[in-house]
Amino acid sequence: MKTIKGPAIFLAQFAGDEAPFNSFGNICEWAASLGYRGVQVPSWDTRLIDLEQAATSSAYCDEIKGIAADHGLVITELSTHLQGQLVAVHPAYDEAFDGFAAAEVRGNPSARQAWAVDQMMLAAQASGRLGLTSHVTFSGALAWPYFYPWPQRPAGLVETAFDELAHRWLPILEAFDEQGVDLCYEIHPGEDLHDGATFEMFLDRVREHPRCNMLFDPSHYVLQALDYLAHIDLYHERIKMFHVKDAELNPDGRVGVYGGYQPWVDRAGRFRSLGDGHVDFGAIFSKFAALDFNGWAVLEWECCLKHPQDGAREGAEFIRDHIIRVTEKAFDDFAGAGSDEAANRRMLGIDRG
Repeated sequence: MKTIKGPAIFLAQFAGDEAPFNSFGNICEWAASLGYRGVQVPSWDTRLIDLEQAATSSAYCDEIKGIAADHGLVITELSTHLQGQLVAVHPAYDEAFDGFAAAEVRGNPSARQAWAVDQMMLAAQASGRLGLTSHVTFSGALAWPYFYPWPQRPAGLVETAFDELAHRWLPILEAFDEQGVDLCYEIHPGEDLHDGATFEMFLDRVREHPRCNMLFDPSHYVLQALDYLAHIDLYHERIKMFHVKDAELNPDGRVGVYGGYQPWVDRAGRFRSLGDGHVDFGAIFSKFAALDFNGWAVLEWECCLKHPQDGAREGAEFIRDHIIRVTEKAFDDFAGAGSDEAANRRMLGIDRG
């Protein structure tokens, strides 16, 4: 068994223009002061990292790793959530997602997609230069507007969408494979890969690619009323990353899973700071310990009520308290009487005269 690594923190929700969130050095100092041991870095935020430079310069990668190390931290993974989203965008979302892209490709879906693919290729190279083994992204979505079958979906619509999604991602998966890095899709509503069934559909179309893996975030399963513990049992061999994020689902006579277009605070399903929601993290950490999960426990703070800095401070302690230092011996070793094959056969009544 392996002891999960952590606590680490995803920096995307904290980066800003004010100190200590406005540079990689400052935010590392802040994270370390809270007790974090690792940082997951959003590759689109130039206040924290220059993705192109990280993809092309080992000296630059050594520099930013050194900044983290000066504060007792390591870079756990890079993230391309925003760029990955743009690999596949349904036209209904063109304008909404344009803001994720570089200014020069906005308003031009084909140029935007090419830019996103190039960003993913840079992220593969950067992850390799940084010595990382996993990377997190979104799959994007072509079929999402049709997730609820009304009107009835035309035959073959979903299949065509997933065929195209796999076609777009296969070259990217190959690029990550060349760097020895697992590409982990965050299974997330709004993405075509939003549950186990959709992940399987995609995995089949990318020919069970060994680098096609997933990030496990139980909050997104709570909001779908999906069994997140059974999900670990089903997919643990493909789960390479873990976002520690809480959520609650409190349906009533007014709103349920779909939320009624209400703001987050009024929805039945809400993201919460760690320990304030419904996720059974004790069971999750136990499963990961038993299944030899070899990754990091990374806080992703999202909460409709609590201040982010309070969530971050409490989150470090919460994760640290849930990490199970796995045992190196059986608890009942003291009662072991020793044995050998002959004794075993006698105890079983085998070969008795």
